[in-house]
This record gives sequence, structure tokens and C-alpha cells, in this order.
Amino acid sequence: MLQANPSLLGQKLQDPNILTTLSVLIGLDPGEEPMETEPVYTPPPRKPEPKPEPKKNSEPELPENKKLAKAEKEKGNEFYKKKAFEQAIQHYNKAIEYDPTDITFYNNLAAVYFEQKEFDKCIKECEKAIEIGRENRADFKLIAKSFLRIGNAYKKLKEYQNAKIYYEKSMSEHRTPEIKTLLSEIEKIIREEERKAYVNPELAEKEKEIGNELFKKGEYATAVKHYTEAIKRNPEDAKLYSNRAACYTKLAAFDLGLKDCEKCVELDPKFIKGWIRKGHILQGMQQPSKAISAFQKALEIDPNNAEALNGYRACSIETASGSGDPEKIRQRAMGDPEVQSILRDPAMRMILEQMQNDPRALQDHLKNPDIAAKIQKLLESGLIAIH
Repeated sequence: MLQANPSLLGQKLQDPNILTTLSVLIGLDPGEEPMETEPVYTPPPRKPEPKPEPKKNSEPELPENKKLAKAEKEKGNEFYKKKAFEQAIQHYNKAIEYDPTDITFYNNLAAVYFEQKEFDKCIKECEKAIEIGRENRADFKLIAKSFLRIGNAYKKLKEYQNAKIYYEKSMSEHRTPEIKTLLSEIEKIIREEERKAYVNPELAEKEKEIGNELFKKGEYATAVKHYTEAIKRNPEDAKLYSNRAACYTKLAAFDLGLKDCEKCVELDPKFIKGWIRKGHILQGMQQPSKAISAFQKALEIDPNNAEALNGYRACSIETASGSGDPEKIRQRAMGDPEVQSILRDPAMRMILEQMQNDPRALQDHLKNPDIAAKIQKLLESGLIAIH
């Protein structure tokens, strides 16, 4: 019937026999659940958690000899802190007997000798420490410490070149700010020692005489070399700086000449020629007011010195004659290196422009000491004026 009229299937589905027949026809076991029913999820059985293994010691068990050595070292450290150095030595030596392969024990022993000012013993122990450390592949930091202590011992012995060598060796093993500072200090000491060793007043006098002969011949550049060598041989002789300043003046190197004159009068404030020469250099640099001060210093030493009097008068006339001439003021001011430096400063140029446009801005700028000093310098030179 259904085959002849399939539309009747909807009516006949209420019949259990029809349902069973259809199930067999499409291959379902009548005892199975309908296909649209989802199977229930059954979780797999949980595996038992493995039992935690017993914790092992983070550090391997030390051999008996190393344990004994470590204990002796700790005893030695306690005595070292108390400055009981003889007892510390005994315990460090005992530690070495138990374990002669550990660099630390030798370093500690060397530290005791250093404190006792037994510097030769300290060096010897450190050398042994380095040897043992190399053989047993010790940490490079420990080897660096041995080299550092040797350097310190040589420094105490005032063997500065050896100290430098061992500081450099320490740095090659392990670079630290401490060793870098020590190396810089020892290099400075070496330079100073070399400078002192070079001092020889007799040779300085010979170099000065050669310089004097060359100066008379007009060979100023060569004369400078000999005066420079004379200064190295006797850096406390004020006259040598004065002689070299004379050469620089002839070569128009006024800034170098002025520097030598200042050193000259610093070493010997009563050396009149140094003040006169300084006055002439400042005069050549178109700084008559400063030159007058230098000539005044010379006249305080000898009020009748003709050269100082002539220089003083010339600068006074120049100052008086140029006081009302803006062009002379400008030329004189521009000859001053300090003025030139101020005018080259972009910030100062901006401040000067601001002051020109707004005079009230001056008060704010004068609160800054650096700017105030520069403005004062420009006022003294006559380049600016405040009304």
C-alpha cells in the first residue's frame, strides 16, 4: 500500500509494526537507540599520579679532605677579621695541606702577608696561587684577584712600573672599575716620577744658554724648543718662562706668551721682568687697561723702572685717547680673546638683542651669575653701555 501511495506513510507511522519494518529495511537493529540520540561521554579512568621522588641535595657531597679544608679556611677568616694574623696563617696553611688545589686558600694567605707588610711573601704566595689556579682551571676572577694583589704589593714597595704591569694583567683576566681606577692612578704616579727624575738644573741652564744665543740671532722658533727643554729640566725657574714668553711675543703668539708670563709671576711675584713682559703682551693684544695693571705691579717692585714707567704712560695715553672714539674702543675690545668668545656665543647674542629691544630683560639676566659676569665684561670693554 505504501509502495503504491507513499503519501500514506505519515498516517501509518503511528503503527509500531510499520516502525519495526522500516528499521529492518534500512539496516537498524530494532533494539538500538535512534540515530539522533547523542552518546553519553564517559571520561577515561584517571591514571594514578606518580609519587614524588625524594629531593636530592643541590650541592654534591664534598670529599672529606675538602670539608676539612673549608672548615680551616673559615677559622682562618675569623682570625683574619680579628687581625689575629698568626693564627689566621696557621689555619690557611692547614687548609692548603688538606686541599692544595684550591686557589682561594693561597689568596687568603697572601692577604694576611699584605696586612703584615710582608710584601715579598705576599707576591710569592700570589704567584703560587696563579700557578695552582691555572692548573686547576680556577675562575678567572680569582686569578685576577691574585694579579691585583701583586700589583698592590709592588705599589707599596714603590716599584710602580711592576705595579702597572700586574694591574694590566689583572685587567686582562677580569675588568672592573676598581682595577681601572688603580691603573689610572699608578700611570699618573709614574708620569710624575718620570718628570721629577728628568729635573736637572745644570742641564736646564745649558738649554737656556742655547736658547739665549738663538734668540739673539732671531731664530725664535728654535729658541722656543730649547727654552721648553730647559723648563722640563727645571720647571720651578720663573726666568725660563719669561724667556720663552719673549720668544712667543716675537712670533706674535700672544696667548702663549701671556700664559708663560702668568706662570712666571706665579712662581716669583717679585720678578719684575715677568710683570713688564706681561704688560707688553697685553698692550700688543690691545688690552691697555689690563696692561696698566701689569705695569703697576712692576712699579710696586721698582718705582723707578724706566721700561715699566714708559709702558704705563703709553697705555694710559692710549686709554685716554681712545675713550671717546667708538672705533678704537671696538678694535681694542675685539682684540680681547674673552670678549671674542662672549660675542661668538649664540645665547649671548640673543640676550644682547633682547636687552636692546626690552631693557627690562636685563634684570632677569643679571640673576644668572655666568651671564652677569659676561655682561660685566662687555661693559668694561666699552662695547655696551647701560643707560
